[in-house]
Amino acid sequence: MAKRLYRSESDRILGGVCGGIAEVYDFDPTLIRLLAVALFLGAGTGLLAYLIAWIIVPTESEIKK
Repeated sequence: MAKRLYRSESDRILGGVCGGIAEVYDFDPTLIRLLAVALFLGAGTGLLAYLIAWIIVPTESEIKK
């Protein structure tokens, strides 16, 4: 079964997007969060990308139904 991207409900600080990415791709959630903050501050588009992902990506419980 292929891994699907979802928002984590167990490893979340804000929306669970970074936690979900970390779980699906087997990365450390802290590194994903640091990368997200760098995109927020550096490129300016990181915040928009995070908000879009928060709206579009389903939660963990919605995937496992």
